[in-house]
Amino acid sequence: MCDTIVIVRPDEILFAKNSDRDPNEAQVLDWQPRQTYEAGSRVRCTYIEIPQARQTAAVLLSRPFWMWGAEMGANEHGVVIGNEAVFTHEPTSAIGLTGMDLLRLALERSTTADEAVEVITSLIAEHGQGGGCGYEDRSFTYHNSYIVADPFGARVLETAGDKWAVEVVDGARSISNGLTIAGFAEEYSARIKTTVSACRTRRRLTERLAGEVHGVHEMASILRDHGGEAWPTYRRLNGTLNMPCMHGGSEVASSVTTGSWIARLAPGAHHHWVTGTSSPCLSLFKPVAIDQPVKLEPSPEGTVDDSLWWTHEQLHRQVMRDPERLSPEIVRERDAVEQNWFADPPHGPEAFDEHRRLLGDWLDSLPDSLVDTRPGFVKKYWAKRERLAAHAYVADADVGGPMSPV
Repeated sequence: MCDTIVIVRPDEILFAKNSDRDPNEAQVLDWQPRQTYEAGSRVRCTYIEIPQARQTAAVLLSRPFWMWGAEMGANEHGVVIGNEAVFTHEPTSAIGLTGMDLLRLALERSTTADEAVEVITSLIAEHGQGGGCGYEDRSFTYHNSYIVADPFGARVLETAGDKWAVEVVDGARSISNGLTIAGFAEEYSARIKTTVSACRTRRRLTERLAGEVHGVHEMASILRDHGGEAWPTYRRLNGTLNMPCMHGGSEVASSVTTGSWIARLAPGAHHHWVTGTSSPCLSLFKPVAIDQPVKLEPSPEGTVDDSLWWTHEQLHRQVMRDPERLSPEIVRERDAVEQNWFADPPHGPEAFDEHRRLLGDWLDSLPDSLVDTRPGFVKKYWAKRERLAAHAYVADADVGGPMSPV
């Protein structure tokens, strides 16, 4: 489950997205250069192969590690896109282009938001959308909606199978996991899944908050919101799906914010900040540029390693056992650093190095053991995910100890 927000102003476009997916589904920051291909070339997407474009734009993607496509991204021309799973009455297909494939293809093949919309709809008409999109449950399928923006405006594109609708954005607009375009939504929405996703609750909150935004740092505050509370409360049915910053933990439906992105677009000036980690409420938005790749090794996958994503995940999983006690000093230090990065962004590699240093300090500052204050069903949920993520690691779910080598 996800949220994407855009604010269209006469002199700038502000964009923000949380990508909410399965808790061990590490998200990779993937820089791809502009490339030229021979006539007749083909490209292998997540599940199917299609004809390749003669030239693709340079892109920066935030993608689940096992997918070809991406949850969000930007290209060298200032186009940014975020996608959402939506649930419709139209049948889903076992094979096709995933919504994430369509997002990446649109970024690679467009120079404007309108071109990107045309790329997505043309590809749906030609190849269809489909394929399993879940990490824990690969049979999980859905249709997709998008916010597509460039320095001059933004569009909402919503789909249901091979059908779609487009809306030009004026002012603040957000999308979650339900159709929203008048007429199209009433005709194609699947009521039960849309309700369980709590998308309407999140959309009302994010759109209201977006209407009060004055600067980039306030976009970060929206992505960090826990439904108006300092820290999440958990529901048995759908965990934290009612809040933009998700932390998992339910008996039925659940997601975790595994990556976040903010962009400010203006003619001739494109600025981007990404977490490259889960849980924006505990992470830092680091400045990045499409033409300045940051070397991030190792590249994270589904089990614990020394990557930035998994190192931050150790902090996230420990702090969330008792966030009121463990988070205050971390958040204060994070805010002081990040305030400077929004006002005067450093070179990307410097910011990533500083985040790693801070992570080391924060992890060292945590107690060796602590009481997990969350409900029992949340502890059970996370104990299972920590076992799945462990590989050569173990986690003491009872005392809340860190994931440590066997």
